[in-house]
Parts: sequence; C-alpha cells; structure tokens
Amino acid sequence: MTDARLTDARLRHGRASLALSFFAQGVAFALLVTRIPAIQDRYGISDGLLPAFLAAVPILAGVGSVLTERVVRRVPPSVVLRWAQPVVMLALLGVAAGDELWQVGLALGVFGLSVGALDASMNMLGVSLQRAYGRSIMLGFHASYSLGGIVGASLAWAGAHWELSLVVSYLPVVLVLVPAALVGSRWYADQGRAPETKAEAKADAGVGGSVAFRVLLPFCLVMTFAYIGDSTVSNWSAKYLQDVLGSSEEVATVPYNAYMVTTLLGRAVGDLGVRRFGAVAVVRCGTVLAAAGFAVVAVAPGAWVGIAGFTLLGFGLCVIVPQTFAAAGRRAVESGGPGASDAAIARLNVFNYVGFLVGSPLVGALGDTWSYRWAMIVPMVLVLVTLRYARSFGTDPAGYGGVHERPRVVDVGRGGNEV
Repeated sequence: MTDARLTDARLRHGRASLALSFFAQGVAFALLVTRIPAIQDRYGISDGLLPAFLAAVPILAGVGSVLTERVVRRVPPSVVLRWAQPVVMLALLGVAAGDELWQVGLALGVFGLSVGALDASMNMLGVSLQRAYGRSIMLGFHASYSLGGIVGASLAWAGAHWELSLVVSYLPVVLVLVPAALVGSRWYADQGRAPETKAEAKADAGVGGSVAFRVLLPFCLVMTFAYIGDSTVSNWSAKYLQDVLGSSEEVATVPYNAYMVTTLLGRAVGDLGVRRFGAVAVVRCGTVLAAAGFAVVAVAPGAWVGIAGFTLLGFGLCVIVPQTFAAAGRRAVESGGPGASDAAIARLNVFNYVGFLVGSPLVGALGDTWSYRWAMIVPMVLVLVTLRYARSFGTDPAGYGGVHERPRVVDVGRGGNEV
C-alpha cells in the first residue's frame, strides 16, 4: 500500500475514533446534567448548596483545560484523551454510587477536572484532523456530541420514568462506553508523535503566549457569548415557557429537546455549508438565526411560538462553537507555527466554561429584577457581537471551503509539514 493510501486510511480511522469520543462525551454530560434532581435527592443537597456544587464542575473543568495545555507540550493530545475519557465515565459512576456528601463532592471534582482535559484534547485532535484533511470536518465531530447528548438525555428520561437508581441507570452506559472508547483510542490520528524536548516545549510556551491575547481575544469573546446563549436555553427554556408563556409542565420540556435536535441537524450539514460558502458566511448566518431566535422567544405570544424561537436558536448557535475552535487553531498556526495550535485550543476552551458559569445567573438575575422577556434580549445582543468578529473566521489563507479547498496534508498531530 502506498504512503498516500496509508495516510488516507489513518485519517479516516482517526476521524471515526474521534467522532466516537465526542459521542461518548455527549452521553456522559447529558446523563449528569439531566439527573441533577435525582443526585440532589440521593445526597440531601440543599437548594442553597446545590449552586456551589454545580459551579464547581465548570470551574474545575477550566483548570483541567489549562493543565492540559501544559501536558500536551510533552505528550500527544491523544494520550490525554485516551485516559481522560475513562476517568470521566468512572467519575460519573462515582457520582451515582456514593452515600456521603464528601463522596459526591469528590466525584464531581474528578469529573470536572477530567472533562476539562477531555474537551480540550478532543478539540485539539479535531482541529489538527481538519488541518490534515484540508476541508471543514469540525462540525461533524460536534454533531456526534449533540447526538450523544440526545441519547444521554433519552436514557436519563427512561431512568427517571422507570424510577431506576442512579447506579442502575449509569452502570450499563459506563460498561459499554469505556471499553469502546479505549478500543477506539488505538486509532487516534496523532499516535506515534514524538514528545517535545524541553527546549521545544519552552519554545512552544513562548509562541503560545504571544498568540493568546492578540489572536485569541475575538474567539474567546465569541465562545463566551455562544455559551451564554446555550446555557440560557438549557437552564431557562422550560421555566420561561411555563411561567411566562403559560404552558403546561409537559409542553415546557419540548423547547430543549427541539433545540438539541436542531443543533444536531445543523451540525450534521454544517461542514457542507462551510465548504460551499466559507466559514465567514456560515458564522454570520448562524449568528443572525440565533439572534432572531432570541427575539422570537422574547416577543412570543404563546408557548408554540416560543418553542419555534428556541428551535431557531438551535440552528443558529450550533455552528458557532465548532467554527470558533477551528478558526482559533488555524489563526494560531498562522501566527505562531504548528506548536501554537494546541495551546490556543486549551485556552479557548476555558471560555466555554466561563460562558456556562455566567449565562444562567445573568439571565436569572435579569429575569427576577426586570422581566424574563427582556432578559432574553441580553444574550441576543451578546450573540450579535459575533458579527463584529466574523471576519476573524476568514479562511482565505487556509483555503477551506468552496473552490479554494487546499490539498490534503499529513500533519495529524500538533502540526507538521504540508505536502
């Protein structure tokens, strides 16, 4: 078999195995967040203490992402991902299996740290694979995550419906996904990349520092505002429909499900849109759709119009985050060389959790002091800021999309030489 065919096979296997990792992460995260009431009841966590537990997870995830930036200077991101994913799954099981408050606190702490490492390393590999393919594939990975989220939420619903214990709900998932992820990790595309020497690691640290503020700032803002919008949907859509639009409790569960489905659909076809029209056009279109969705929600006269607004939001927001990772990694390489990409992704990933932490309290505080209708205008305005930075997603130098697609390359780790 020729070197080119071997490279093609390695890229395909790496793409499939990474998609599996994104799927497994979506399942795990959905199983955790959708069973929060059951976790609260199991451990007797008060309503006053619950926000502290929930806030600790994204804070520690940010710490895990920063630590991953340092670790991948010496080992490939695939090594981090290979071991972080089972730890996330086992920590999820630990949340279900404990009896004491300190036990769930420890399990959530391990979950947060490992999920930060997992998110960072997955997106590092996704960006490097997209660079190797020479065309947009990043949205497909995030589509796998969305599919996993739908599967996880469905499993959580089944567990709640049949009144299964958390251990009974989580254990079969862990028993299936941990071995699958470990087997799939054999084909991560950057396997075999040599670790950096101390001198190279020091040089990369300097390069990453020069990239962080000047190049990454627009992407950090876009990532934060996108996740403020996402957390608004996940935390407030049901309450908004029930308390503001007067829906039943059953109908109030529909918006988030519709949002998740449209997120999956939008990401499933999003790469085709980037290849045909370019990343800038896709990000602008997504931004406008997301803002329109928030506007529809804010003025909705009834529940079903509100559901339509949240559905539109899914189509809009779904493209922004994957393209932000892809564009940031590409800009980092252009500014600081191949070694800068992983550092850029790790730092950008922190703002995923910043948006998640800020979004829900912000909308809640505005809703309580002002009104929930007007509170929806704030994430709408923040998302629209993305239009200001849309040109930062430009793909002319990298040649992604349309008739400008670049030749396939072989740099499937932290970077390499194009061929």
